[in-house]
Amino acid sequence: MQQETGTMARQENINLLNQYFTLMQNGDWAAVEAMYHDNIVVHMLGTTPASGRMDGKAMVTDDLIAEKVHGAMVPDTIKFARKWKIMCADDQRVVAIMEGGGETKSGVTYDQTYCEIFRFQDGKLIEMHAFFDTALAEAALFENPLTVIRHPAAAQMDY
Repeated sequence: MQQETGTMARQENINLLNQYFTLMQNGDWAAVEAMYHDNIVVHMLGTTPASGRMDGKAMVTDDLIAEKVHGAMVPDTIKFARKWKIMCADDQRVVAIMEGGGETKSGVTYDQTYCEIFRFQDGKLIEMHAFFDTALAEAALFENPLTVIRHPAAAQMDY
């Protein structure tokens, strides 16, 4: 019985994450935000202005998403979850890779790949860890250009 419960919870978590990414892909940000638990905690890698720990739905939706990410982007070009793949899941967490971005107001294209670890509680996203290209975020979202321009590797990562 315990194995069946864990298997059901695993599949429920996968379904919730697929729903989350589909809403994001469709640009339905109100529905994306509705999937956040009131006590959500988001951990963003690095030392960018968007990095660190954010506690609570308002901090995640208003400060991180609306101000720091979407606020730096040209609204009609925002397209997150263009592609995603669930890499592994269990009854507590789901790990996925997701691509998204768009044009920024600074003129730098923000095409980001994220590796994210999600935890759900009561059908809501309660915790997320995001790993991403912080140099790209600095240049595109925060107008902090690199001093040496680097180009993507010839052999791109695929998943």
